[in-house]
Amino acid sequence: MKEVQAINRFKRFLEVEKGLSPNSIYSYTYDLKKFSDFLSSYNKDILSATQDDIQQFLNFEKNKKKNSSRTMARSLAAIRQFYNFVSDKMEEIDNPTAKIESPHVEKTLPDFLSIQEVNLLFSSISENDIYELRDKTIFELLYSCGLRITEAIEIVYNNVDFENSLIRVIGKGNRERLAPIGEEAKRLLGKYLNESRSAISGKRESEYLFISKKGSKLNRKSAWRLLKNYVARTKIRKNITPHTLRHSFATHLIENGADLRAVQELLGHMDISTTQIYTHLAKKKLQEIHKKHHPRG
Repeated sequence: MKEVQAINRFKRFLEVEKGLSPNSIYSYTYDLKKFSDFLSSYNKDILSATQDDIQQFLNFEKNKKKNSSRTMARSLAAIRQFYNFVSDKMEEIDNPTAKIESPHVEKTLPDFLSIQEVNLLFSSISENDIYELRDKTIFELLYSCGLRITEAIEIVYNNVDFENSLIRVIGKGNRERLAPIGEEAKRLLGKYLNESRSAISGKRESEYLFISKKGSKLNRKSAWRLLKNYVARTKIRKNITPHTLRHSFATHLIENGADLRAVQELLGHMDISTTQIYTHLAKKKLQEIHKKHHPRG
């Protein structure tokens, strides 16, 4: 098996057997390409790389490229996954990552918006413009339903159940879940479908709920850019991305006493340890309130 063939088979494995999204597959192959390019500069091949080669690559990423421990850990995870796959398919290849420890990554708490900031952001987006109404509806789903941006833009028209106030969501690994629609999200969805969607699509047809000016599915990069533009209208001075709205959804649920298992289900997390970071956010906020308002804080 040649290098290109091995990588292509690995990509197919990630897509079909692991059920990863195109974005996740891109991240894996991007990290593999970096490693492959590094090896090529020494006239080496990815299928014959050794533990020392991988260690040298990680040192290069750290010292020359000045990459963070988080980035290096992600790169190593992609390389490890590749060699797990290859060594399973080819008996003559041992996994050279077996004895390499992942770089220690400090857990960072995700940024989130306060309820006042959420209200400020949404009040800056008009409902009288067909495109802003579309955008406001998308971002409301991220905050009200805790969706990932990729989940929101992949929603097809028939997956919205207005009668039962539910949306069928396809999450990571093609896992399906039902997300409850809040009253505000339901109101905006109805208004978007009645006033905006057909005006944007014209005579063009699309199964997707949220469409671009060209009538095709809205892409995630456009959603990122649009959100940045709306944030710029406000006085909010945080690095806000679409995922910040999902973080805010989870944080506000935990702050208001929601059960951790329920939040896990709503977010579509496989492992509850992923959800537990939001309890840390809630504790951090309580500590800040205590410090600010208690006479001996």
